[in-house]
Amino acid sequence: MEIQSMKELIEVCEREQKTIGEIMLIMEEEKSGRDQETILRMMEERLIKMKEAVDSGTKDASAAPSGISGGDAVKMGDYVRSGKALTGHYISDAMTFSMATSESNARMGVIVATPTAGAAGILPGVLFSLHKNDGTPYHQLVMGLFTASMLGYVIANRSFISGAAGGCQAEVGSATAMAAGTIAELKGGTPQQAIHATAIALKSLLGLVCDPVAGLVEVPCIKRNVIGTSIAFAAADLALAGIESRIPCDEVIGAMYKVGKEMPRTLRETALGGLAMTETGQKVKEELFCRKS
Repeated sequence: MEIQSMKELIEVCEREQKTIGEIMLIMEEEKSGRDQETILRMMEERLIKMKEAVDSGTKDASAAPSGISGGDAVKMGDYVRSGKALTGHYISDAMTFSMATSESNARMGVIVATPTAGAAGILPGVLFSLHKNDGTPYHQLVMGLFTASMLGYVIANRSFISGAAGGCQAEVGSATAMAAGTIAELKGGTPQQAIHATAIALKSLLGLVCDPVAGLVEVPCIKRNVIGTSIAFAAADLALAGIESRIPCDEVIGAMYKVGKEMPRTLRETALGGLAMTETGQKVKEELFCRKS
């Protein structure tokens, strides 16, 4: 089995009467030659690594080696527990867990690239928010990782998932799209609804540039991960309400590819444009380089 498009994915799901996650599991079994039990166990190990990164980040208030990030997840967690958060529990917890993961990454901790290290906070953020707020069991979260993998597989093969290739729309955009579709499926949505959620989320971040300050995956990357979780929940809610993307998901992915190709090199992870070239961004870079020399 080889899935080339979201349209084909829906057709296969309908024909086989299976979820997106189940189709990915079957495809991985065929490609790897491993049995499903082994594949599920391997994916569960990745879920556990995600949880470890979340747990570490929500407790560790120390700065990253760069000194430009760290400690914000603890602040966010305290704020959420105060009951003052304007967003609901699903989103506020997801934001906390996402920031915790991204800060763990900045501290050189172990994370799971979903689909990249720079966007690794979004999927664990939404998954462990679902686990906390509605008790989604681990075995369902594992299947959610297969859903996300399938959606990311199609995006990667039809476009790109790296900031250097297509800007942050390819990293945070793809991760947010994967998370949105995963939420929709885990909350009982059909494959069509999951893919509409994917399209809606990706459209919302189309054109997002990659402009890391001092070339580090910290500013503005960490907070973009956080915002991605709220977009993922919003897109999933729209799709679960029966709202459809007017532009088919495959065409949205195609548009992302064209936008990325048209994006200047300065806005594709080179730290030569955008926020990286602001007065403060340049000062941060100079301070870091002076510290190293």
